[in-house]
Amino acid sequence: MFVTSIDDFDEMGYSLSRLTVESDYFDDGSTNNNGVESIDAPNKPFDCLDHEVAQLTKLRSAPNERLRQVGPGRRGRPVSTVKMLEGREGNYSGRGRFSSADCCHVLGRYLPVNGPWLVDQMPSRAYVSQFSADGSLFVAGFQGSHIRIYNVDKGWKVQKDIHAKSMRWTVTDTSLSPDQRHLVYASMSPIVHIVNVGSAETESRANIMEIHEGLDFSSADDGVYSFGIFSIKFSTDGREVVAGSSDESIYVYDLETNKLSLRLLAHTSDVNTVCFADESGHLIYSGSDDTLCKVWDRRCFKASGKPAGVLTGHLEGITFIDSKGDGRYFISNSKDQSIKLWDIRKMSSSATAARNPGPRYHEWDYRWMDYPPQAKDMKHPSDLSVSTYKGHSVLRTLIRSYFSPAYSTGQKYIYTGSHNSCVYIYDLVSGAQVGKLEHHRSAVRDCSWHPYYPMLISSSWDGEVARWEFTGNGESPPPFTRERARRRQ
Repeated sequence: MFVTSIDDFDEMGYSLSRLTVESDYFDDGSTNNNGVESIDAPNKPFDCLDHEVAQLTKLRSAPNERLRQVGPGRRGRPVSTVKMLEGREGNYSGRGRFSSADCCHVLGRYLPVNGPWLVDQMPSRAYVSQFSADGSLFVAGFQGSHIRIYNVDKGWKVQKDIHAKSMRWTVTDTSLSPDQRHLVYASMSPIVHIVNVGSAETESRANIMEIHEGLDFSSADDGVYSFGIFSIKFSTDGREVVAGSSDESIYVYDLETNKLSLRLLAHTSDVNTVCFADESGHLIYSGSDDTLCKVWDRRCFKASGKPAGVLTGHLEGITFIDSKGDGRYFISNSKDQSIKLWDIRKMSSSATAARNPGPRYHEWDYRWMDYPPQAKDMKHPSDLSVSTYKGHSVLRTLIRSYFSPAYSTGQKYIYTGSHNSCVYIYDLVSGAQVGKLEHHRSAVRDCSWHPYYPMLISSSWDGEVARWEFTGNGESPPPFTRERARRRQ
């Protein structure tokens, strides 16, 4: 059972009689969010992560305190949807309605684990998955020079079929502009291309049917294919894009002046992932094959020429970074087979990080070798991370991981693709594995959770783009419309 807004229960088309399946006021702890036995039920309380982020997660995803006051010995358990609805009708909170945290508590208990339903299948590997900010569009990038944009509101109809230009190896990354009018795509080339997504043509062949303008990230001294772009992201105002490259650098491109505004020689190896920390655009996070995560403050870089700080803890290269969006916390996925949660207030200086390198297996190559068993229990002597999450596999490709949506879950989960063909979902606070989606026949490189609906899309090297949802009855749900989501804003 899922409700985008509790007041929209009847409109969603679900029978109110389904509420009778939840006879208790609290869950008994033996089942997870999708109604099956917990995969890795934690033996720790909800607040086992002793850090400020645990309290913030509770504030954003826990029910009103009065709804927990039912009886002795029950406060540590999740409040059932039945009790939440009863409490709202009885005005326990004194507000007469659900708060955003109350809604997240209800919606966050229903994971997108039903399915999958096939969205698309291509003859080449799928590398990129990305929902637009409002969830109306979905972007999938494939190794065979194809990028497809699907209209979610119109039954996943292909709105734009882009045939990429000057492709080297694969589409390494894509990013939609905040206004959803343009898309940039990158490959193993210093030339990034930008496409008008809002044009009337469905098929977009580079410089044949439509212009794919090239943004040149190289300098006069670089060759045509001197380096490649692994990661690219729009700023929240849509005026800039930040990129991480194989020449150990971070680039910022100003779209208004149509030129590079910044180049940082940031790491000592490939920069696999970059992103802006928050809406201000002042802070940039980067992750590299040198095992380090770095924080860059553009306001003081010219004066210092150094990162604002370095975060050590991973033993192998960083494959992806996702910001919580608050300019303080982010997660990183790594070839050491772990995800780590970071608080940038714990970062050290470059000099301190250089004095405390972690152990590495330099003979190991993740592109064709399994992770050494003897390395699985190794720890960095100066691990600055807040928490570590393990269970998935990071091999062969730059596997991506993310925070779950703030709107529907309060970012209480972390989810990731995996080399073993699955998608994993972890509880941010307890570290427990609360979901595992099994379907694909090859590595799941990327996945994306709908910003409002309990829907997750997985993109795999088997060429399939698959849709997972929580429907309450195992059937395909009615089409999602943004109107329902607006009512709660």
